Amino acid sequence: MLSEYTYVLSHIQNYYLVCNQMYLGLQLPWTWKCSKLLMKFIHAGLNTIAMILAIVSMVAVFEYHNARNIPNMYSLHSWIGLTAVIFYSLQLFLGFAVFLLPFAPVPLRAALLPIHVYSGLTIFATVIATALMGITEKLIFSFPVYSASPPEATFVNCLGLLLVIFGALILWMASRTHWKRPPEENLLKSMGFEVIQQFAELHHKNA
Repeated sequence: MLSEYTYVLSHIQNYYLVCNQMYLGLQLPWTWKCSKLLMKFIHAGLNTIAMILAIVSMVAVFEYHNARNIPNMYSLHSWIGLTAVIFYSLQLFLGFAVFLLPFAPVPLRAALLPIHVYSGLTIFATVIATALMGITEKLIFSFPVYSASPPEATFVNCLGLLLVIFGALILWMASRTHWKRPPEENLLKSMGFEVIQQFAELHHKNA
């Protein structure tokens, strides 16, 4: 039971981070009418929750390994997973310090924004890779006849393929310029034009 708990908990934060990057990292058009500061707070809050889940899951895995005398940090899955958590914590800290708090100068924010975006997408891809390796390890340890392709293994393999497709789709969307949030002044101008256009149409109908 503890084994299943540590496995599930260690991957909940992976999928949580994936969903967070999909929803807020891309700044989808239907979020443009929301305040940019509000979106920053939501983005930071969700990332903080994901960071807490990552720390709790890592503690649970280490405690389980130590209780069962299982070596720690011996697989590529654990190496890349720990690397992702470390860089994710740095990303979160720098994001708070530079982009959320009002102390950083605008030129510094402008210079670090491309690095922040690139590192976020890199961590996103690393988390997917970590989840895939964790799924494979779990299957190999749970099914000695994994090579015989039992139904459970086939089902989980299909889920892994869907995760790869999902990640590729998100990275493709992130590379599209028309998905990115426009500058605040351009956004206000476009929203103001829409309001004027709607008012004109309403006035024309009532005339």
